[in-house]
Amino acid sequence: MIATSARSTSRAFTSRSSAKPLNSYKPFWAKRFGTAPFLPMSRAEMEQLGWDSCDIVLVTGDAYVDHPSFGMAVIGRVLEAQGFRVGIIAQPDWQSAEPFKALGKPNLFWGVTAGNMDSMINRYTADRKIRSDDAYTPGAEAGKRPDRAAIVYSQRCREAYKDVPIVLGGIEGSLRRIAHYDYWSDKVRRSMVVDSKCDLLLYGNAERALVEVAHRLAQREPVESITDVRGTAFVMRSSPEGWQEIDSSEVDQPGRVDEHVHPYQTTGERAQEQACATSQAAGEQVVRIVRRQDSSPGGAVAGNKAPALSAPAVNVEKGSEPKNASVQPSHRVASIVRDRSVIRLPSYEQVKADPVLYAHANRVLHLETNPGNARALVQAHGEGHTARDVWLNPPPIPLTTEEMDWVFDLPYARSPHPRYADENGRHDGATKIPAWEMIRFSVNIMRGCFGGCTFCSITEHEGRIIQSRSEASIIREVEDMRDKVQGFTGIVSDLGGPTANMYRLGCKSKEIEAACRKPSCVYPGICQNLTTNHDPLIAIYKRARKLPGVKKVLIGSGLRYDLAVKSPEYVKELVQHHVGGYLKIAPEHTEQGPLSKMMKPGIGSYDRFKQMFEKFSKDANKQQFLIPYFIAAHPGTSDEDMMNLALWLKRNGFRADQVQTFYPSPMATATAMYHSRMNPLKGVHRPDGPNADRAEVVDVVKGERRRRLHKAFLRYHDPNNWPLLREALKAMGRADLIGNGKQHLIPTWQPLGDGGYQSPRRTNSTVGTTPGQRATVATPAKRSGASGKPVKGTLLTQHTGLPPRELGAKSGAKPMRPGSARPDGRSRLDAKRGSPVGRGKRG
Repeated sequence: MIATSARSTSRAFTSRSSAKPLNSYKPFWAKRFGTAPFLPMSRAEMEQLGWDSCDIVLVTGDAYVDHPSFGMAVIGRVLEAQGFRVGIIAQPDWQSAEPFKALGKPNLFWGVTAGNMDSMINRYTADRKIRSDDAYTPGAEAGKRPDRAAIVYSQRCREAYKDVPIVLGGIEGSLRRIAHYDYWSDKVRRSMVVDSKCDLLLYGNAERALVEVAHRLAQREPVESITDVRGTAFVMRSSPEGWQEIDSSEVDQPGRVDEHVHPYQTTGERAQEQACATSQAAGEQVVRIVRRQDSSPGGAVAGNKAPALSAPAVNVEKGSEPKNASVQPSHRVASIVRDRSVIRLPSYEQVKADPVLYAHANRVLHLETNPGNARALVQAHGEGHTARDVWLNPPPIPLTTEEMDWVFDLPYARSPHPRYADENGRHDGATKIPAWEMIRFSVNIMRGCFGGCTFCSITEHEGRIIQSRSEASIIREVEDMRDKVQGFTGIVSDLGGPTANMYRLGCKSKEIEAACRKPSCVYPGICQNLTTNHDPLIAIYKRARKLPGVKKVLIGSGLRYDLAVKSPEYVKELVQHHVGGYLKIAPEHTEQGPLSKMMKPGIGSYDRFKQMFEKFSKDANKQQFLIPYFIAAHPGTSDEDMMNLALWLKRNGFRADQVQTFYPSPMATATAMYHSRMNPLKGVHRPDGPNADRAEVVDVVKGERRRRLHKAFLRYHDPNNWPLLREALKAMGRADLIGNGKQHLIPTWQPLGDGGYQSPRRTNSTVGTTPGQRATVATPAKRSGASGKPVKGTLLTQHTGLPPRELGAKSGAKPMRPGSARPDGRSRLDAKRGSPVGRGKRG
């Protein structure tokens, strides 16, 4: 099925500097039709443009909003700029294939995505309860996309026109590119490449890959021969010739998969360890050859013999001689080229049956995510005649600043498609799309994140190398938004991205960056090779807020405060000019146990930032407040950890209005901990194996009662939680925290009521009345006056002492910011501009 030639192989692993620029392709002939005001969603719109057919039809689970914060709009406009005729089918009825024929048969391929968010996270809460709204749908109407939408849409596309290639992308496909733990079914599922039966899966921000694939398909190259594009995954029946396979299908074996970088090890220590490894500079590794057994994955177990490779399978060794005598000393030492090696992960059947192997596969995957040194991965699925491999090429080469500018300078309409307008031609009434409303007046200035938080999927999707736009391009978009977007009042809601303050930050050395395999640049401390200069970002802030017609520029993206404290000038500019009263940051926890599993800094970093925040607010004569966010029930969190966090919250006067339980999203490292109870950050070993002393078993919070308890600690002030907390504190031997004094966590008395558990969603601190109306405090009733407005001083926010909220805000959870991706559910987990479809997180 696959025959990789030397030419295609060399093209597959081009260096970052030699990647072909996006705007250097010869345009497709259909460019003569010009630019569409909106990409067509109907035959009538196609006829108005003079089209008889579409070259590419994009299918998405979101409403079509032509804005660069929506992945489908980015992909559509990028392909249009290459000369292709692109149509969009948004939120089709998936009960039959007929709605997928609305634009006719695509000439080249289908582009399929579930949307900016994973369809399961979009529909279900962390408690697996069905959400009552969808922020990416007009009127926030729920139920407009199926579960696992990417699979369903792919099946319907195949039914509609079975001979048209299917290219799958977006956050849903990106995070399911290998066998993955599925929280909603509580089992390990196959790679989405297998389940969707797509021809190609594009993961990550996929503009570069998609443009190349589109032009090659336009040249009538068969889709099954396109196997050399970075950032793609596909099914193959046997290993290609000219590749050397590294067997990593087991743990606690004599040979190591690779020399794993310890997350606590500094780059300097790493460099000192490898000072003698001169062969690495030549792009080669010393490996020990071992015979490939027919019982290995891809051999007899897979049910078909793979064609002979140009060299035998290998196990990468750290030293020259193994300590285990089972490896015969007669095996010779050879060299292999890293770019021609592929790592074989444990098969789907293995990781499904063995959580330890699942954790091992997850660790290897995360070690192979740096575009500068990542190798291809392969994972077997099925046995006997159904056996096939899922092949993953290395991650895509990040876009340059010039390419980022080109993508964001495309002619976006910056509004929803006219189909969604009301009778007055507006989009702010009953058909308002909450996700668009949230980013309507925001500008994305960068993508990617090197934070590496284990519960977050941004790094897995967008990569850890920051891709930044130029200052000129950002200012142009602000001016364009000011002049063209209806309803602009002079307030820019955000200049940000996955993280507010990683703009133009990165490694001081491109050589070190290309060789580094650390999962985070800022944990356990900020890497000595990481630049922390915020001056370019400060310049953008100052220039944007001085533009005519711009009254204020707010920063809504999550802030990485441990980086911010390295630049007091940045904190001063942010606090004095870009905070609208509240600034949200995410310490996530106070205790070292869970923080070490999250790869987040200690609470001391928060304290330092808080001191600077309060100082600069006072200097500006402004009363402003920090709003910290915390996660309950994260792997590695004990009941005592949550109790200590509750005590910290009470000491510091915080009463959490909304809290979130850990949400295991596919492929995240914390999800691997949740499923396997192993810690992949420190290496994976069997608790009953030869390296049992090195295996770390993680305390995982499962079961409804314990997850409720951890959430109850965060909302220690809610009387409904007091019975559960009293019982838990007594069992923990901390009955001394029950009493009516200031030093106690909860009182001994209980107000009237059943004290039963009530989900905090929508009604966590207020009682809902009618849709669209925010009601008053639930308890006690006297907190609201006869008019229904809160009495002055009522505690309705996350910070003690803040003024009460006004009525009239739409009830329900805030929509996720388009282009974010955080699996804890309460952040912005979307996929934004990526894959054939397709931004951030709080710091």
